[in-house]
Amino acid sequence: MKFDVAIVGSGLAGLSVALHLAETRTVAIISKRTLQDGASNWAQGGIAAVLDSGDSHKQHIDDTLVAGGGLCDEGATRFIVEHGREAIEWLIGQGVPFTRDDTAELGFHLTREGGHSQRRIIHAADATGHAVQVTLEEKVRAHPNITLFEHHCAIDLITSDKLHPVKKSSQPKCYGLYVQDEKTGQVLTFAAEHTVMATGGAGKVYLYTTNPDTASGDGIAMAWRAGCRVSNMEFIQFHPTCLYHPYAKSFLITEAIRGEGGLLKLPPEAGASAGKRFMLAHDERAELAPRDVVARAIDFEIKKRGLDYVHLDISHKPADFLIEHFPTIYARCMELGIDITKEPIPIVPAAHYTCGGVVTDLYGRTDLPGLYAVGETACTGLHGANRLASNSLLECVVIGRACATDIAGKEKGEVPYLPDWDESRVTDADEEVVIAHNWDELRRFMWNYVGIVRTTKRLERAQHRIALLKEEIDEYYQNFRITHDLLELRNLVDVASLIVNSALQRHESRGLHFSRDYPETLPKALPSILTPNRRK
Repeated sequence: MKFDVAIVGSGLAGLSVALHLAETRTVAIISKRTLQDGASNWAQGGIAAVLDSGDSHKQHIDDTLVAGGGLCDEGATRFIVEHGREAIEWLIGQGVPFTRDDTAELGFHLTREGGHSQRRIIHAADATGHAVQVTLEEKVRAHPNITLFEHHCAIDLITSDKLHPVKKSSQPKCYGLYVQDEKTGQVLTFAAEHTVMATGGAGKVYLYTTNPDTASGDGIAMAWRAGCRVSNMEFIQFHPTCLYHPYAKSFLITEAIRGEGGLLKLPPEAGASAGKRFMLAHDERAELAPRDVVARAIDFEIKKRGLDYVHLDISHKPADFLIEHFPTIYARCMELGIDITKEPIPIVPAAHYTCGGVVTDLYGRTDLPGLYAVGETACTGLHGANRLASNSLLECVVIGRACATDIAGKEKGEVPYLPDWDESRVTDADEEVVIAHNWDELRRFMWNYVGIVRTTKRLERAQHRIALLKEEIDEYYQNFRITHDLLELRNLVDVASLIVNSALQRHESRGLHFSRDYPETLPKALPSILTPNRRK
């Protein structure tokens, strides 16, 4: 299977790269499920960009730097913010149906979210990601130079080191990857001069997450195993407001609910304090404080009072306003017997966004020539210690375009012969229950030991368990034929290890990383960077 470019992942970042390249390159898009099964399709809030004369690049940059806890890369932040408007105009040109407002300068409604000093979030009601995905998917499916491989699971990258394991080069190169066709079980070899990791984040490493099932950190784990540095993995953003309901799986309640006046209150189980707002006791910005502050406040109230959840109440707003602006949330809650126009929404925090990732420059280039990373898989430095709401989709489009520009500017070359996947020394698994057990154990101890509030002792416990699990999984991987669940578990264990090791390195509390053992913030903000040992 030979292509100029192989893109792993089919969210906004991957589709942006593909559409910008397809006029001059043959492109393969490898998607673990369907094109709409990633996190981009689930994004509710919108895309942050300076689109009004009352706003400015400086204000957007300043808001991003404040939310990022002093750890944002200022050059990356400036680059992405300053290219924001052209990214939005490109999406509008593709036909994305953003919510209109004839009184606004650009003609589209702008909302505001926590941490933003201005209304700058362009959106399509409360289902922006879906609107963008559907629009770009139509373009991708129609393009003759783009070939789609849905229900194909990436296994590992093919590097020059793997082709010549005895004589490792000082500068290895990526030549493609191995991919399993989930319907047939066959492993395919994809040869590509340029490989782009756009696989999203790693929310499934936690028991409770707003992420889809596909978010198992595949791109981060594969790049790490191939020799790329990884940065800031301790900064996992926990979304403050995930619907709490026994029959609702990981349903996100958008940040924009609080941006439009939603209030956090204690539920009836809080006794005499029932119905009381609590955010002002934690931060003067109250419900509009950044996500890490709000998530910690909710976590504190739940643990202090022995609650299962707290309430998010926007029922004081007009019903027609709520139904117009939050139709998806209104409909889903109504299905579960919750009328948001008349009663509060029960919510809990949940793992939401991976702020760290594979170290890249502003063109998505990694340490490994031939390999790029874009979107949530990458760490450009934009998000620092805490992602500002709605900056993520912006990064996908801006860096996706920059990545495509870099690839398009290179002369076409040749890829050497790549060997087929070798299954000659493995057999069918005899005890697949081992995978399910390990998967459950990993996610539970990550939630309990490496969650919103951490201690060194908890992190060390997690590190010990990860080492034992990794040993079991590596043995399983070497002796049995691969399966979808095994590949995801292998990647999740690698990502869990990166999160814990990064967290143990950081002897302070900053942004999303809060340690009881190191509650103070150090005077100088430094990224945590892990470097793999290629000689292993």
